[in-house]
Amino acid sequence: QVQLVESGGGLVQAGDSLRLSCTASGRTFSSYAMGWFRQAPGKDREFVAAMRWSGATTYYSDSVKGRFTISRDNAKNTVYPQMNSLKPEDTAVYYCAAKPLGSSYQFDGGYNYWGQGTQVTVSS
Repeated sequence: QVQLVESGGGLVQAGDSLRLSCTASGRTFSSYAMGWFRQAPGKDREFVAAMRWSGATTYYSDSVKGRFTISRDNAKNTVYPQMNSLKPEDTAVYYCAAKPLGSSYQFDGGYNYWGQGTQVTVSS
């Protein structure tokens, strides 16, 4: 079965950094893109960042641009969002997801594989 497993969440103070990871297994993802979404209590799921498994192009939401960077290690089938200058409003459950190429990176309906989520809590 295809599985996406997130890790790296935790409790940090405002201004601190976290590095999340998502390890994919169960199929070849060379023709896929990996997206990250987050959801805070009482709020809709929100696009965070995305990149292809191949190539260098990355995409970021306006709320995280300049603070978050996303990278990958193809040999490990792992994607890493590096989250710097964290703010309390970044508090949410963060999910990784995979989709075939061709649809919008920001549209969660285009992703057909999802991880279980990892909690990020930023205190002030």
